[in-house]
Amino acid sequence: MRTLSIDLETYCDLDLKKVGVYKYAEEAEILLFGYAYDDEMVNVIDLAQGEDIPEQVLRDLIDPAVLKTAYNAQFERVLLSHYLFGGETINSFYDDNYFLDPAQWQCTMVLSLNLGLYGSLAEDCRIFRLAEDKAKMNIGRKLIMEFSKPCKPTNTNGGRTRNLPKHDIQNWNLFKEYNKRDVEVERYLRKKMIKFKPTDFEQNLWVLDQQINDRGIGLDRQLADKAVEVDTDFRNRISAEAKDISNLDNPNSTEQLKHWILEKEGFFPSKITKTTVLELLKIVKNKEVKDMLKLKMLLSKTSIKKYVAMQNAQCADGRIRGLLQFYGANRTGRWAGRLVQVQNLPRNSMSDLDDARELLKHDDAETFEIFYENVPNVLSQLIRTAFIPTKSNKFVVADFSAIEARVIAWLSGENWRMKVFADGGDIYCASASQMFHVPVVKHGINGELRQKGKIAELALGYQGSIGALKAMGADKMGLTDEELIDIVTKWRKASPNIVRLWSIVDKAAKQAINEKTKVKIHHNMAFYYKAGMLRICLPSGRELTYIRPRVENNKITYEGTNQVSRTWERLETYGGKLTENIVQAIARDCLAVAMIRLEQAGFKIVMHVHDEVILDCVAAGIDKSLELANKIMGTAIDWAPELILNADGYITKYYKKD
Repeated sequence: MRTLSIDLETYCDLDLKKVGVYKYAEEAEILLFGYAYDDEMVNVIDLAQGEDIPEQVLRDLIDPAVLKTAYNAQFERVLLSHYLFGGETINSFYDDNYFLDPAQWQCTMVLSLNLGLYGSLAEDCRIFRLAEDKAKMNIGRKLIMEFSKPCKPTNTNGGRTRNLPKHDIQNWNLFKEYNKRDVEVERYLRKKMIKFKPTDFEQNLWVLDQQINDRGIGLDRQLADKAVEVDTDFRNRISAEAKDISNLDNPNSTEQLKHWILEKEGFFPSKITKTTVLELLKIVKNKEVKDMLKLKMLLSKTSIKKYVAMQNAQCADGRIRGLLQFYGANRTGRWAGRLVQVQNLPRNSMSDLDDARELLKHDDAETFEIFYENVPNVLSQLIRTAFIPTKSNKFVVADFSAIEARVIAWLSGENWRMKVFADGGDIYCASASQMFHVPVVKHGINGELRQKGKIAELALGYQGSIGALKAMGADKMGLTDEELIDIVTKWRKASPNIVRLWSIVDKAAKQAINEKTKVKIHHNMAFYYKAGMLRICLPSGRELTYIRPRVENNKITYEGTNQVSRTWERLETYGGKLTENIVQAIARDCLAVAMIRLEQAGFKIVMHVHDEVILDCVAAGIDKSLELANKIMGTAIDWAPELILNADGYITKYYKKD
């Protein structure tokens, strides 16, 4: 099979980061088409100056016998789909075969993420220590700003809003060199990484991921638009009220508010956050200050950012695409959210979602505010409901039940936990019962202990202690440090095999690194060192990667992306943390198997969030669809036949948390 390496440079008025590649591609123009077959010379087609892509290349773009590769291949694949197939029909309808077949593509960025690298062409060059004349050109950002985005009209540029090649032919020729270099770099990095390529299953899963992103999900645009309108009206009114009380120029300014409180109360608050406002309300005496703090809480609620993201990303046919990034979390291989960030949607607890949706969509802002005093909170709870199925269809939402708890019980051989799952029991009650040696029944005998069992289950499975419990809100329950220590001690005593698993994982990783050897543990898992990497082979056959690992002062470190700062640096890990990576990775692999099975059974996945899939189903016979989806999700997996899976689901006319 021949390999065709591709890189595009484009122009569009839209901001790619805000609208996503699918919306961007509807209006974008391809400027440069850089390509190379196998190890042959790189060619750059200057479409902006009238050159045409060769006919043979156009034929190869749809030829399954030619493998197409790119760094972040979704961009090139979607842009070229519009180039080849776009036209009048794109403004009203996408069919299932509109986009170029992802099965004919391979993404080099996925290879990077699979190896625990940065997932950026420029950063990967640095990690692989490419010489300057071989790496991605540093001038690229400047050239993209010049030719790929609108420019500000000035007297010196004649008032134009776009730079064309003729306006700076020297930089344009440099832009072509930049495009050529990107093809060379992508090809070089791919050769370096392809020897560690994921399994065939993972490639097929990426193909499915692309198909799901291509399919997109419906948006209730009326609801999104009205949410933004109502929020704007509400904020204007609350801001006006806050100005009347405080006479501040910007009552939403935290610094202005702090100084105002100093004048009124005689002290300067160090912080004004959601948590500290609640504490401040308990100690301030001035009624105006109390009122301002309450208004501050309302003003600081970010209820519409996701609605605006929905508006920005919606494609011409009314659907939103590109919401999920394959292997976005490269420690585990889990997906990451993009654009609307569906992985962190607010939960909904309202019993009258239907009424709230209808009132929002069909009445004015004033009426909505009469019925709902806390407008930001209601708008926040309605965010999920803006995602809707295809006309006349409904959603089936199926979710793995306590998947991480099931995986760690199976992985560690904690048999009493396995029995709880086999018997359909409540793991939080069972954990509390095991910890305190009394029967615990939800809403029944010793039911008050269930909450302690719950926070222990959520916080302590990965070698966490008091800090982990507090992060889960245990201290807000009125528990003292002594009581938290007691919970940690009792939980670990009740789960000795999980505690032992942390040690097994820690020792195996250290031995593999120190001795440059392979260390096998149970469930066909293995730790081994190869080519400067610690690899952890999971039961599925997929491997987790830690770059340039070391054991220093009996601590494991490796190079990776800091999840907070997004910088590449040396990070520290340990048995419990590695166990967390492994468990979450196995849970992800369970979801992957279920997704493949669901698609094979004829279901159409339009979105998935954590351990939950959202299926767009025909309304007729939907009860059977739900039953089948739950059955598929709960079916045993070949590489983990003793892992007890279970799924629960529901039917809904819009997305929500049941």
